[in-house]
Amino acid sequence: MPTAIVTGPPVPGSSLEGDLRALGFDVRSAAGAAEAETLLAEVPGEERVALVDTRFVGHVHALRLGLTDPRFPLSAIPGAVTAQRSGRQALTRAMARENSATGQGAGNGTLVEGLPDRVTAALDTGVHRPGLGSLVAVVPADPQARNEARQAVAAVDEEAVRLKSAVKARDGFFTTFCVSPYSRHLARWCARRGLIPNQVTTASLLTALVAAGCAATGTRAGFVAAGVLLLGSFVLDCADGQLARYSLQYSTLGAWLDATFDRAKEYAFYAGLALGAARTGDDVWALALGAIILQSCRHVVDFSFAEARTGAAEGPAAALSGRLDRVGWTVWVRRMIVLPIGERWALIAVLTAATTPRVTFWVLLAGCAFAAAYTTAGRVLRSLRGGRAGEKAARALADLADGGPLSELLHRPWARGGAAAAALGAVLVTGSALVWGAGWQTVLAAVAYVICSAAAVGRPLTGRLDWLVPPLFRAAEYGTVLVLAADAEVNGALPAAYGLVSAVAYHHYDTVYRIRGDAGAPPRPLVRAIGGHEGRTLAVAVLAAVLTASGFTVALTALAVAVALVVLAESIRFWVAAHRGGAPAVHDEGEPA
Repeated sequence: MPTAIVTGPPVPGSSLEGDLRALGFDVRSAAGAAEAETLLAEVPGEERVALVDTRFVGHVHALRLGLTDPRFPLSAIPGAVTAQRSGRQALTRAMARENSATGQGAGNGTLVEGLPDRVTAALDTGVHRPGLGSLVAVVPADPQARNEARQAVAAVDEEAVRLKSAVKARDGFFTTFCVSPYSRHLARWCARRGLIPNQVTTASLLTALVAAGCAATGTRAGFVAAGVLLLGSFVLDCADGQLARYSLQYSTLGAWLDATFDRAKEYAFYAGLALGAARTGDDVWALALGAIILQSCRHVVDFSFAEARTGAAEGPAAALSGRLDRVGWTVWVRRMIVLPIGERWALIAVLTAATTPRVTFWVLLAGCAFAAAYTTAGRVLRSLRGGRAGEKAARALADLADGGPLSELLHRPWARGGAAAAALGAVLVTGSALVWGAGWQTVLAAVAYVICSAAAVGRPLTGRLDWLVPPLFRAAEYGTVLVLAADAEVNGALPAAYGLVSAVAYHHYDTVYRIRGDAGAPPRPLVRAIGGHEGRTLAVAVLAAVLTASGFTVALTALAVAVALVVLAESIRFWVAAHRGGAPAVHDEGEPA
């Protein structure tokens, strides 16, 4: 149980201790500076501890924001400061320095006024200060100021503020105007019944899987039900994040589940559409696989650019974007045309209910291709006028590249290919697969791709356009699998390729989420075990050349199962261990809903 140490002279009629207990704190009072320091030392190191001024006046949600957010080691609002396990040493040092500087060390029983704020000022590391908006959080100096503060508290509808803050500050048009106005009330309903975000996330996944099952029936009623259920799954997907913000129930495990389940839901629905189309005699597996390839490549462009965006906000492209932001309607138009998850799922749901899977996929591919071209072109223009990536960004890009043992074997520090080498390798291997199919020409092109891949990462990826290296690798690997599977022209080849690309894409998304959570990339033994992007591409090219079409299908299936088992087992182990080990909670807003 977290502990709140209340410091300062008692204030008659104050509701502070009751508010702290309502937030789950064990409240202790310190009669003096020495006792406050002693009480701080007595709280177990793995527990959260807070110092709160007895004179504090404010909303309960202001205290909640300042003292219970699990994402930050140290957090403070006026009159209160808190530390989690990772911030305890800094808080203890600040307390000792403050007491020493003011002569209120051991043995001094003087009542303490303003100690939390003085300790906050003495901290030697960064402190999170949440935005309170219209919420009140003050330390009045006299009775008149206290009465005015209490009147200010009564004048603000705390619940309305809390409900509004549950919605993302930046979101898509569909989510903002068509979902959030009621999904936030669903989030509050869940909070009042003791539900946690992970339960809502799981409900969203199950709803999407049922939707995929309905689509797989291949009937018009099934397609209509699938569209409705997909929208219901999205409402729950919004509600889980809103519940986390409403009640500050963030966790490492929850962030991972939310991110990975989004991908699982979308890819399962694509598979359901493909199965449903097959029941009517229409084979759209290639379109379904193309959809997840395009979507995955779009996302890795987002992730890579975000890691290497140092200096990227300069230049005419950024200036034009800033001018457009001052014209309200253009903001919504630009958010819509990039097809964020809200617009994308609404489009898929409506088309599923009203048309056929083939039409759904073609419209989706056209929309996503336009969005990818629009966003990538803008980022390239920004990068050409921006600065070079730093050392940390270069390490993240190298991890996102997912190079395996072959790249390590051919690694030469003098090789400096960057994005140019990656683009050359991608064109060679995918172009050869398109022209020659499952032949030795494609195997030779895959060997050239391995060499180009090693050259691309031969030196740190600090160039202005080196953030393009990971998405080029993704496009080359996924695209080669798609083309060779389609070239096999046997039943089961494309579904097997779909499974393989889904398993590999999961590994790549998992890499992103670890980097975003400051957990580092997946361990090198795992990356080596699944071959790296260049090893898998070469293996698929060789298998396609030496096996029959049916044998190639079996090999793709076996490879998909093997990769899925390895990456899922290690990923689940890592995230569960991080959660149980008390890793700092993260809440990455990720793709706009």
